[in-house]
Amino acid sequence: MAETKREIERKYDLGADAELPDLSGVAGVAEAVDKGVAELDAVYWDTPDQRLAAASITLRRRTGGADAGWHLKLPVSLAEGVRDEVQAPLSDTVPRALSGLVRSRVRESELVPVVRLLSARELSHLLDADGALLAEVSSDRVRAERLTEGGGTAEWCELEVELADGGDPALLDRVEKKLKKKGVRRSSSPSKLSRALAETQPTQTGPAQPAVPLEGAVRKGKKAGKREAVAEAVQEAVEEGPGSAGDHVLAYLRAQRDALVSLDPAVRRDLPDSVHQMRVATRRMRSAFRSYGKILDREITDPVGEELKWLAGELGVDRDQEVLTERLTSRIAALPRALLLGPVRGRLRIWTTSRRTGSRRRTVAVLDSKRYLALLDTVDALIAAPPLRKAAAKEPGQALPKVLLKDYDRLAGRVELALALDPGDQRDLAMHDARKAAKRARYAGEAATPALGRPAKDFAKRTKAVQTVLGDHQDSVVAREALRTLAAQAHQAGESAFTWGLLYGQEERSAADRERELPGVWAEASEPELRAALGG
Repeated sequence: MAETKREIERKYDLGADAELPDLSGVAGVAEAVDKGVAELDAVYWDTPDQRLAAASITLRRRTGGADAGWHLKLPVSLAEGVRDEVQAPLSDTVPRALSGLVRSRVRESELVPVVRLLSARELSHLLDADGALLAEVSSDRVRAERLTEGGGTAEWCELEVELADGGDPALLDRVEKKLKKKGVRRSSSPSKLSRALAETQPTQTGPAQPAVPLEGAVRKGKKAGKREAVAEAVQEAVEEGPGSAGDHVLAYLRAQRDALVSLDPAVRRDLPDSVHQMRVATRRMRSAFRSYGKILDREITDPVGEELKWLAGELGVDRDQEVLTERLTSRIAALPRALLLGPVRGRLRIWTTSRRTGSRRRTVAVLDSKRYLALLDTVDALIAAPPLRKAAAKEPGQALPKVLLKDYDRLAGRVELALALDPGDQRDLAMHDARKAAKRARYAGEAATPALGRPAKDFAKRTKAVQTVLGDHQDSVVAREALRTLAAQAHQAGESAFTWGLLYGQEERSAADRERELPGVWAEASEPELRAALGG
């Protein structure tokens, strides 16, 4: 069984003969208690090409000390020294509980020992006036041995100050101020592993990042002469430096790919909002493929988009149910007790339970599947060798506004159709279609913002407002369908359906409110000056 704790620590360089400053005088610290010396032996594991190190992730098997076992450290905020440490008991091989958390990085590659660190650790505890632990201070003499062929060794001394669970981070600032007065400075290496990798193989500055060979990415199916022309135009844009339309779109896609990969362990750990954020990354990438079809060949990207759609659907099997249940639960909680006729909460609980699909197990199975890992590899390959079209070589101000205006026109047509229909099922469907168009336009605006600045930012903001109104309307449509089912089940069980009908009426009124709100929000989104700012 793996356990997780939030680690907040800072590292400092110490000279070989440096004396540890007395920290008992730090404000709030009443006493520094010597806890003796521990001999630690840690072997760090990674892929042969050091994918974990490239992501600032460390995986080690350590003996000695009070927390012997396997430790996986996942970055939360490297600048603040915050990481989540997932621990598992000692074993000869990497525990499955930890290997799964790095699968999006490792994929089908093998995990092997890369570095061994032998540390003599002098430990002390900083206590407050009541004897409660404030922080743990470790002075380490470290010897690093590279375990791969041709590796060397290195030695150094360092100081770690780790905040106790629930401690005040301001204590670390006070300790650092004291250390600075004694000439002790923050370490330039974020972890022992990163320092060991650098110092045991001095010629290697770090894991190589894949280049983006834009010059070879031309549209499939073109005649040889035109293909060469496309390649030449794209190459010229690259030689002029970052700033082409293709550069900006690829930067956006890389950000979504990175989010997808980094959110994988959070989803496996069932962290709050992680599933939602991972779905958003898949949707943004898929939306970019569709919006920027003049820049990236859709003949190549559409199949990838379909796989992203599959992943978002799998992730959302129970997420959508959870959101719906939360909405209905809040509606019930807001009703006066006198209007709750029958076992309303119990009926909702039975209905929700019957619709669950074992989300945790199902989600992890999807993330462990060959189809998902193949999708990650495909996305990497596409970004490394993107299927660029001729427009990718254009200036952002020339190519990107056309994309936003096209998405705007699509949204305008769908909103106007929805507003022209009478209330009912057909209008509900039309508003749902408009919502999808608004989301696509918003994502296109977000992707273009770094290149176009304020006009694209305003475009994204206003289309998001339209999306929000349409999204609230769709949530009400879905809620009404659920309430109709709940009312029928209650009736069949001999229970009163009064409360479900009441809630249905509330949702009906909410949908009508959104329909009345839409024309005003759309008027703001369609102001002529915004279109003019985009060149339309």
